[in-house]
Amino acid sequence: MANPQTSEPAIKAPTPPQAWPDEVYRVLKDVGVRQVGIVPDAGHSRLIRAFEADTEARVVTLTTEEEGIALLAGAWLGGERGVMLLQSSGVGNCINMLSLPATCRMPLLLLVTMRGEWGEFNPWQIPMGQGTKGALEAMGVIVTRADEPHLVASAVSGAAHLAFNTWRPAAVLIGQRVLGAKNFKELARK
Repeated sequence: MANPQTSEPAIKAPTPPQAWPDEVYRVLKDVGVRQVGIVPDAGHSRLIRAFEADTEARVVTLTTEEEGIALLAGAWLGGERGVMLLQSSGVGNCINMLSLPATCRMPLLLLVTMRGEWGEFNPWQIPMGQGTKGALEAMGVIVTRADEPHLVASAVSGAAHLAFNTWRPAAVLIGQRVLGAKNFKELARK
């Protein structure tokens, strides 16, 4: 099947294995995460549903991503651990607020589903997708990437331990190959 705009063959996304969200949920539970800040995202949907079903966890739907940094700072000050689930396009909304955990030496754990990479169909996702790692690192966030499904849980475990044990901001970038690429035709059918 060809892309109608370029007559190039369409990129067929591999069917991503679905085990990684379940593994990540277990890792986050094991490290004591009880608060989860989200801006709804299809890439995190299975993980979000797992936390929504968890009676010991509190899921907070955010208006915008930077609210999640304040939410997690408050959770930490109240004696709880949390995580924010967001998409790479939302990282740009957090830049100024990232000064809070860096300046106050508070842990911050971000799980970022990447866009603007392999097989991207939406040109608006490319700038922030390409700039996410650099933007986070410029603000003092320690960044790890997971580009294969079987590596996601261990990357999250390492980042969680680093964040909560050293009181530093850490992010795991979950590559677009893990999630699979979307295309306009698939979205039109939904």
